[in-house]
Amino acid sequence: MPSALPPGDPVPEDGSLPGSALAGLHERPFSFYVHVPYCTVRCGYCDFNTYTADELGDGVSRATYAQTAISEVRRARQVLGEQAPPVSTVFVGGGTPTLLSPDDLGSMLAAIESEFGLEAHAEVTTESNPDSVTPADLESLRGLGFTRISFGMQSAVPHVLDVLERTHDPARVPQAVAWAREAGFDQVSLDLIYGTPGESLADWRTSLEAALACEPDHVSAYALIVEDGTALARRVRRGEVAMTDDDDLADKYLLADERLEAAGLGWYEVSNWARDEAARCRHNIAYWRGSNWWGVGPGAHSHVGGTRWWNVKHPAAYADRLARGISPGHGREVLDADTRRVERVLLEVRLRDGLPLDVLDGAGRAAAQDAVARGLGDVHDGRLVLTVRGRLLADAVVRDLLP
Repeated sequence: MPSALPPGDPVPEDGSLPGSALAGLHERPFSFYVHVPYCTVRCGYCDFNTYTADELGDGVSRATYAQTAISEVRRARQVLGEQAPPVSTVFVGGGTPTLLSPDDLGSMLAAIESEFGLEAHAEVTTESNPDSVTPADLESLRGLGFTRISFGMQSAVPHVLDVLERTHDPARVPQAVAWAREAGFDQVSLDLIYGTPGESLADWRTSLEAALACEPDHVSAYALIVEDGTALARRVRRGEVAMTDDDDLADKYLLADERLEAAGLGWYEVSNWARDEAARCRHNIAYWRGSNWWGVGPGAHSHVGGTRWWNVKHPAAYADRLARGISPGHGREVLDADTRRVERVLLEVRLRDGLPLDVLDGAGRAAAQDAVARGLGDVHDGRLVLTVRGRLLADAVVRDLLP
């Protein structure tokens, strides 16, 4: 099961926020994340807050989830009042959101639009497993207002998918992408994972080439992290599979960057590549730049004006709180200025747009110059931008910038 949430400070039963969080709310972009916690099976590497039907039992039904989530959207309007601007991005993630019907997904989006309004040309994304949608589903989702879809491809190699306990047929990925194109989605993204135990460099190349053959607008490629408490972590601990070493991960990252760039997808964040600026995931950029968002669903996190909070994790507890008319919030924290600065450094240094040097103190600026001297970064227009070698060592660069 996923790890426990931090306790944080108590959340008022009405979910009210401090005045400091609401000040200037209308001046910054505002987004919604909607968490759908259902999966048909639990993948062995997954540490997300997701559940199969067997884990949840009869008490928490997928059939009623959309209405429960909509009640939190309405609560968000009560908490934020009239100060929130129209929503610029919506991201429905999970879990497998497309285990809900298109009508359910559309009803949650319609509630957000009804309560807050959507910006013109708002980005509206849903994640999906390739085996969880049909052409008719995708046509319906596009017609209901979804503009972007992100398919969990992970790998094109059967034995790698087996280790990850992914159940889809690799041949389903190009089919799903073609269906999404036919349905008229503005952007189609593929998610990949590298560094699975037993994956060779040739295996990873196969996955990259299969992804590129689909001609996606966007690719995310993340190194596998074996999280404590997962089935894969237990297999590693028992010696059934061997962890991948850092040199292997570096080789695979460099291969990904080389092949994706050659295919016309430029990096814009350490683990993300896009066909052009329009294809970048605006929702994730909002996270990386510290914008405001409300997270709907069990375990979802939110951030508004320097106040961060997170919901209770179990879907039954989440639904119960909303049914009783109280906030589903489990805990929260008000970020002080230094914490906000540290988090800004952690996130913005990973972006192709770079980190403004004026965010750093004197020691941090000296470390930035040292990073440039070591070939880990360049300075453009007063911003530190990582080189490809710097991206490999991004965590170490951050440690140096925050002495």
